[in-house]
Amino acid sequence: MDQINVMTGSYAWLAAAFGILLLTGIFRYVASRVLAKAQVRADQTANVWDDALIAAMRKPVNLGIWIIGISFAIDSMGFDAQAEIFTLTNQARDVAVVWLLIWFAVGFTENVERGFVEGRHGDRVDATTAAAIAKLLRAAIIISGVLMALQAFGFSISGVLALGGVGGIAIGFAARSLLANFFGALMIFLDRPFSVGDWIRSPDRSIEGTVEFIGWRVTQIRTFDQRPLYVPNSVFTEVSVENPSRMHNRRIFETFGIRYDDLAQMQNIVADVHEMLTAHEDIAQDRTLMVNFVTFGASSLDFFVYTFTKTTDWATFHRVKQDVLLRIADIVAAHRAEFAYPTQTLQLQTPEALQEMALDQRKARQMAGQE
Repeated sequence: MDQINVMTGSYAWLAAAFGILLLTGIFRYVASRVLAKAQVRADQTANVWDDALIAAMRKPVNLGIWIIGISFAIDSMGFDAQAEIFTLTNQARDVAVVWLLIWFAVGFTENVERGFVEGRHGDRVDATTAAAIAKLLRAAIIISGVLMALQAFGFSISGVLALGGVGGIAIGFAARSLLANFFGALMIFLDRPFSVGDWIRSPDRSIEGTVEFIGWRVTQIRTFDQRPLYVPNSVFTEVSVENPSRMHNRRIFETFGIRYDDLAQMQNIVADVHEMLTAHEDIAQDRTLMVNFVTFGASSLDFFVYTFTKTTDWATFHRVKQDVLLRIADIVAAHRAEFAYPTQTLQLQTPEALQEMALDQRKARQMAGQE
């Protein structure tokens, strides 16, 4: 019995550790089942927040249960031990909990961002705005988590903040371009001159293409020849940016010239073209619509068409414009007129006419001399 008592006392820590791990496994299984049922209920609701919360909790909670259970099991094993490793269990557990909280908070912001951008329940928001807010929140979460982890290891947060303030001044002078790009990105997120997916161009720089990504340092643009263009965000605080993706209509502005022989038909042609555009189903009637005879050209009588289409889609716009141009060609042909092209008239003189012209010029000079 004495030997049994000695063995029982010697291996009591092993039984305690095993019991703690067994309870941890049971608790982890129950928590996993509860979260799975909660996920099913959340999927049935028209709310982004509960979906994001449950999805962000599942992995950190499952891993956190094991971390806490194993740490307590280690504590039970080291009650009578003098090894230094057992004194670090509490600190390691605190750091692990902080890391799990960061993991959960970052995942929650990512899930909320994805839910609002995709708009599965009809609450879709601007992708650029959602990305900006999510990035700021994730940065704040990570910085806060790092400070909490340092405090768990015994570092003074006030000292770290003071050192960070002094270091921030030095970094500010050394990395002015990075700060300029950061504040440029901040202005893009706040003013929203363009968003991901917009077609933009700058008349001041050779910048034109579709916005693919807006980062804190650069904005990635895909040019029309499919090359990636990385523009520092500070550039957008100094140049003008056009955003054709937000136009309400596209413009058709063309000049047509007919022959001088068809001057009598000009008024009727202009009137018929105006009537055709007024009745066209793809022309915006609430915008400016002008068809006028404008000038006597060098070799043509010119009239212009100034109107707007209802569509802003590039391919659809060209189909509408093609239809308008073909209808104008039919109207000109219906009036038995023709489009003009550059012409020149050459007057050829016979030798006799040239001699007669020379005699006339000689007589004129003689009469001028007598006078």
